[in-house]
Amino acid sequence: MQLEKNSIIVKTGLIIDASVIDTYLRPKGKTNYKVTQDRSDEEVEVKKEYANSVDKDGTWLKKRGVYHFGFKKYHVADDEGLVVGVLTTTASKNEIANLEEVLDTVNINLPKVIPLKSDKGYQSKKNVEILKKRKLKNHILKKAVKNKPLTKWENRFNKLIGKTRFKVERTFGGIKLWFKGGTARYRGMEKMHTQNLMEAICYNLYRSPGIVATNCQN
Repeated sequence: MQLEKNSIIVKTGLIIDASVIDTYLRPKGKTNYKVTQDRSDEEVEVKKEYANSVDKDGTWLKKRGVYHFGFKKYHVADDEGLVVGVLTTTASKNEIANLEEVLDTVNINLPKVIPLKSDKGYQSKKNVEILKKRKLKNHILKKAVKNKPLTKWENRFNKLIGKTRFKVERTFGGIKLWFKGGTARYRGMEKMHTQNLMEAICYNLYRSPGIVATNCQN
């Protein structure tokens, strides 16, 4: 990878986040259901039937009170905010369940014991064990639970992580601003993953000259 070879990618930490990609090929109007009755006359299989115009790889997701239909893309960024891994799933995929799959997309050689930062949605016992197994420091935002608010130290920790974690969110905003990305242009999971990869490559190339110039000044 040229960005790694020329020391543009900073391998001092990883940041993970996900963003929803809406598709225009979404269900409209009333949804039909295909019903198959089992021989026993007791069990009935019910299956949604969408029109041919609908992208059947897309699924529904409700986020902040708004319904979305389409896909979800995951970015793994380095501490400069360059994208080093991309995963595409259907929109309804639970982020907390696929940390290992997201980390498998990283295509650079990583040193051991670097931190991984992400929002509190990734906080789980299973993910803590995954980070230990991969020898990554756990910098996932702390999450309050019922009857147990965050401590003063945990709030301080979250603020410190937030100073770097925003850089992966910036990748989604930059792609929308510069390349009109963030909306599905194709049908199907494979083509959407290709779109997400190409947008990430363009984002890295667009930002690389500025990173090189900054490093030269230092």
